Amino acid sequence: MSDPSRTHAMTRRALLGTGAAFGALAAAPAALAKAPLADAARRKLGGLEVAPVGLGCQWVRTPDPDRVSDYYGSVLPRSEARELIRAAVDRGVTLIDTAEVYGPLVSEEIVGHALSGIRDRVTIETKFGFDIDPETGERLGGTNSRPDHVRRAVEGMLRRLGTDRIDMLYQHRVDPEVPIEDVAGVIGALMQEGKVLHWGLSEPGIDTIRRAHAEQPLSAIQNEYSMIWRGPEEAVLPLCEELGIGLVCWSPLAMGYLPGKITAGSHFAEGDFRALVPRFAPENLPHNMALYHIVDRWAQEKAATPAQIALAWLLSRAPFVVPIPGTTRVDHLAENAGAAEIRFSDDELAALQSQIDAIPIQGARLPEGVLAGTGVEAPRRD
Repeated sequence: MSDPSRTHAMTRRALLGTGAAFGALAAAPAALAKAPLADAARRKLGGLEVAPVGLGCQWVRTPDPDRVSDYYGSVLPRSEARELIRAAVDRGVTLIDTAEVYGPLVSEEIVGHALSGIRDRVTIETKFGFDIDPETGERLGGTNSRPDHVRRAVEGMLRRLGTDRIDMLYQHRVDPEVPIEDVAGVIGALMQEGKVLHWGLSEPGIDTIRRAHAEQPLSAIQNEYSMIWRGPEEAVLPLCEELGIGLVCWSPLAMGYLPGKITAGSHFAEGDFRALVPRFAPENLPHNMALYHIVDRWAQEKAATPAQIALAWLLSRAPFVVPIPGTTRVDHLAENAGAAEIRFSDDELAALQSQIDAIPIQGARLPEGVLAGTGVEAPRRD
């Protein structure tokens, strides 16, 4: 996932189905509780096997210590966040994604408490890479993947998550001052100790992927990927296929855009990360709504919701693609899980693809400062 927490804090200082189909989903939680994911084919992320749709857990602190917020302004009690995670596991979700920087530290604490007693039913993935004090959560600025810092970060993660191992550990962003070989070395040592089982990179440069994989085989790359942002198709997706690496997609529903939570006239409140995203700016959003209208038409034709169509399309891209949508609502968990049951014929996929291709999206996918940390190549050893 991206690291919008820094920009989100700046925002606070300077500046979130179609009707009939969704109604049916909301009215039938008992049927959905049997988890379409439980019967759907598992997907491989390197040596890991997970259900097709995961859950992104990305919350930040609020002035009330008993409540947290997502990055779009929705606030909920910590107890509800924990219940949401347990509900996801009950519905067959097996991949739970979080990160040290989300909060910071808060999201890992919530995940750890939520999974108490059911930890062995899930795959936990979390991320290091920013210069954060792992004890206090204080942001010290920039990235930090020095081996000694990575070790300290992992010890803090294990404690907050209440576990003895991290199933998938990502470098959240490539550190432009630390060779990726040094990072792979400390990860390899942590693997030998049993504290980390698999590892991956988030939003890395292509050469860095190859070098990291050669040093210590990667299980997954995590990138933004959705109908509105298809950048991974150029190089990341083919490279994952070549090397046998999974692709975990953050923001697969485009920050609420693809489910229809954003309209041409949407204005985002202070503290809503989307207020900083160029593709949602007033001069771009009306143009970009054309893509949503396509998704909405397909949802009606397939008796599904727009969110399900967007996720099903991602699942159709490759058998090693796994989206990790976040949500604050249990009914949306069920809706997202249902995407694994949707099938497209070859002709339908070709038609949908041609319609998506015909819509040029205006505006960058992330604020300039956040975007600068993506696609970075790690330095080489002297």
